[in-house]
Amino acid sequence: LRPVSFGDLDGWQSDDMRASVRAFARSCQAMLRRDDDRAVGPDARMGTIGQWHDVCQTAVELDIDSLRKEDARTFFESRFKPYLSGNGDNPEGLFTGYYEPELNGQLVRGGDFQTPLYLKPDDMVTIDLGEFRDDLKGTKLVGRVSGDRVKPYFNRAEIEEGALADRDLELVWVDDAVDAFFLQIQGSGRVVLPDDSVLRVGYAATNGHPYFAIGRELIARNILTRETVSLQSIRKWLHDHPDEADAVMNTNASYVFFQPLRVDPNDPDAGPLGSQGVPLEPGRSLAVDRRFHAMGVPVWLETRDPMNADRAFRRLMVAQDTGGAIRGPVRGDIFFGPGEEAALYAGHMNRLGRKY
Repeated sequence: LRPVSFGDLDGWQSDDMRASVRAFARSCQAMLRRDDDRAVGPDARMGTIGQWHDVCQTAVELDIDSLRKEDARTFFESRFKPYLSGNGDNPEGLFTGYYEPELNGQLVRGGDFQTPLYLKPDDMVTIDLGEFRDDLKGTKLVGRVSGDRVKPYFNRAEIEEGALADRDLELVWVDDAVDAFFLQIQGSGRVVLPDDSVLRVGYAATNGHPYFAIGRELIARNILTRETVSLQSIRKWLHDHPDEADAVMNTNASYVFFQPLRVDPNDPDAGPLGSQGVPLEPGRSLAVDRRFHAMGVPVWLETRDPMNADRAFRRLMVAQDTGGAIRGPVRGDIFFGPGEEAALYAGHMNRLGRKY
């Protein structure tokens, strides 16, 4: 972390940060529920909850709906100092995007609804290796007990072939296996039921296998190129090649389990819950690597627009989520919100940039 000034942040004066204040206030509500002596994040320089108490208390008491644009910027300028984040000496990293998908489903299997979204299995165990050896702190394994041994949990191919069948783990059945696959990558979404009601689902657990981006597999097969690969091009190929789709999707052994999400009746349009446990703000919530970053910390992002590389994408965000593919100190995944436009932006977001 290298200290800089607000004058070093390109576009700082022109960003409308009112939505950033809303996102930060949500994070603060979660932070204020923790004990004052708890560390905010993995780095002691990020301080304790007690040291963030005053700024968080101010944030949650603000009337954001009546906040002026310049007041939002002043709120951050008067209470924070910016630091350039680097991976060693390299300040550049990769920034991608994600969104909240919408699928069609029903609560019982039948007709076109043949693909299950699974609840977290009750036979999964998580082993924190740091409890056994200091040099393995931060390393966790997910598995299942078999006799007197712990084995890796079932991979994607094994689950798709029926390893979890007949265990009453099906949360809901959807009509498109490809959409279910991408829902796992996004981590949360909306399932529209036959009566037009909406079941919101969110991440519950993963099987512990490493995440593998299937776009890399399609590039390796000379089906797509680095220039043409996107969420949209991958999805189209999978739909156009149903006989090969399962084999390609199974190259990603990681599998995500879901849970139903409670919807706040006072805020039914709020985004899905990120790993901090607060609703995500479209275009302002950022998924980061928790080994380096703390949840709730504001992050100034400088990168390029996903739809036009000649156009800057610069805005104040808040670290509120994580993801299996988000690894490293200069890495981020932008939450673009629900709907097809958000999917378009998320699917094309693959830019180098900096974060402060």
